[in-house]
Amino acid sequence: MDTIIPAPGQTRPYPPPTRTGTVLFRIPSSSDLAETSYSIWGNLSPKKIPLICLHGGPGIPHDYLLPISLINTDYGIPVLMYDQIGCGKSTHFPNKPLDTSFWTPALFMAELDNLIRSLGITTYDLLGHSWGGMLAAEYALTQPAGLRKLVLCDAPSDMRTYVGVAQELRAMLPAEVRAILTNDQFPIESPEYQTALLEFYRRHLCRVEGPFPQELMKSFAGMAEDNTVFLAMNGPSGFHVTGGLKDWSVVGGLSRITERTVPGGVLLINGHFDEAQDACVLPYFTRVKARVKWVQFALSSGMPQLEETEKFVRVVGAFLSTHN
Repeated sequence: MDTIIPAPGQTRPYPPPTRTGTVLFRIPSSSDLAETSYSIWGNLSPKKIPLICLHGGPGIPHDYLLPISLINTDYGIPVLMYDQIGCGKSTHFPNKPLDTSFWTPALFMAELDNLIRSLGITTYDLLGHSWGGMLAAEYALTQPAGLRKLVLCDAPSDMRTYVGVAQELRAMLPAEVRAILTNDQFPIESPEYQTALLEFYRRHLCRVEGPFPQELMKSFAGMAEDNTVFLAMNGPSGFHVTGGLKDWSVVGGLSRITERTVPGGVLLINGHFDEAQDACVLPYFTRVKARVKWVQFALSSGMPQLEETEKFVRVVGAFLSTHN
């Protein structure tokens, strides 16, 4: 039997942000005012192209992406992270539970537009992880001005394929774990189900040995405190996607991502043990009309920035640093 090598995890600390702040965001559908909370490593300058990072969930605060800030340390590239509205330090809307007409990709694209405009950014690179990658891909379809390079990490291109793959991975779990995750007698919020779900996560979300990294635990805690966005857009779990994204697909529009609209090309990332298996991300490789480089992390599942941090920083930093 082949020995399964664990992911090395993160091996060095990262610095605190250079700057934090908030920008006002007027909700397009309601004119409600919200605040988007952001952090920047390095300094925004016309001479340097920043990397804007979109977190996943939907509704999981950006803390679990923090090791990506090492790209600023190693490459001098300004890195911008923010909490999308509904989570973290940004404005929450718990009064809009299960409101699929409010919680839409269009809302979060408008928030991203507002953040870019408010901070005076004209040219930028965009990195999205999981749901953040879905959002980044859909945003790229709008052919926004100023987008240079696109990094899609562990991001499905089609939710139906993603759910099908998740169910296939679930079928390969130990029998006792699989029995709980497929038995309606164990509600999703029950301790038995949550313990079984943790076993799935250790195989296909984050393979770092021992306790999950503190960054990931902080993000999980943030979503547990307010899961409004996740329930409305996703649903109870990755096996039960019942929210507004259940039929989401970007596959048909990927040909609109071209050499002209993303002149620096696309970096596609997934992990060997990822929930976003190759079938989930393949359309990004075959249908995008810009240059695409695909890197798979052999020891990672769904969070290579936490599982193989140093390699992740090198791969993404080198891609962003190449002048084209």
